[in-house]
Amino acid sequence: MSIMASNKVIITCAITGGIHTPTLSDALPYTPADLARQAIEAAEAGAAILHIHARDPETGAPTGSPDVYRQFLPVIKQGTDAVINLTTGGSPDMTPEDRLAGALAFSPEMCSLNMGSINFAFHDMGRKVENWKFPWENQYILDSEKFIFRNTFADIRRNYELLADHGTRFEHECYDVGHLYNLAYFLDRGLVKPPFFVQMIFGILGGIGADLENLVFMKGTADRLFGRDSYQWSVLAAGRYQMPFITQAALLGGNVRVGLEDSLFIERGKLAVSNAQQVQKAKRILAEMGLEPATPDEAREMLGLKGGDGVNF
Repeated sequence: MSIMASNKVIITCAITGGIHTPTLSDALPYTPADLARQAIEAAEAGAAILHIHARDPETGAPTGSPDVYRQFLPVIKQGTDAVINLTTGGSPDMTPEDRLAGALAFSPEMCSLNMGSINFAFHDMGRKVENWKFPWENQYILDSEKFIFRNTFADIRRNYELLADHGTRFEHECYDVGHLYNLAYFLDRGLVKPPFFVQMIFGILGGIGADLENLVFMKGTADRLFGRDSYQWSVLAAGRYQMPFITQAALLGGNVRVGLEDSLFIERGKLAVSNAQQVQKAKRILAEMGLEPATPDEAREMLGLKGGDGVNF
């Protein structure tokens, strides 16, 4: 199915992530009930894919614990037919084993796969905060100046191999041009099968910058490496770049990702009240171009997914 021929665009919503902390926005969900509610509302607003991280229900800290996922994944599945996409990124300070635990336990239709190691810094994020909700938050943010987000070739290969029997497909997260070449390496070795999904990421400190020229270059590089018909692509951009970049991506025929993982704001200087609010804005932007959000089943067809009956939750 051609996205542009059908005027369908996949909206992914990244519900909570592992970077932002609860003090930075009251809207950021971290309890199982709030995660489930906001995910279902985002799907109702038009998101075909829900990108899910887990948080410690008591502190809001990122966790890879299957026991925590188990508290809300079945609720989301019962409340929506959206594709559930589990992280294998977790947070930059988790071990590779912790990051992969949820995907191995629950066999989701999709999970994220980061395509290379980078510096991943957000240490300036809390500089204006005076009072923190939880003791861990400030140090976690400050420590990110030292983070190396590990995604070695061995790590990536291990993810492909361990999830091969689960029928799980990947959102290949590419934070820089070199990550596209890393993906091409695994494609050449048969560990990636079309149609595969490429998420191009802009504006992370440590990754490629949020400049329009970079978006055009990334897309052109992907076309040259993969061939236009072998993959679907999407764009996310951090913080203030979120909405301008998804607009540019849609103009170029791409899919889009929004959500409180990527930006806490709905417009300049105004915090978003929910994930659904960002999805609704993305939907309005698409409508102005004559485009429509893909349904979950349309997204499954575009990406060759196994369907919701094949998951383990």
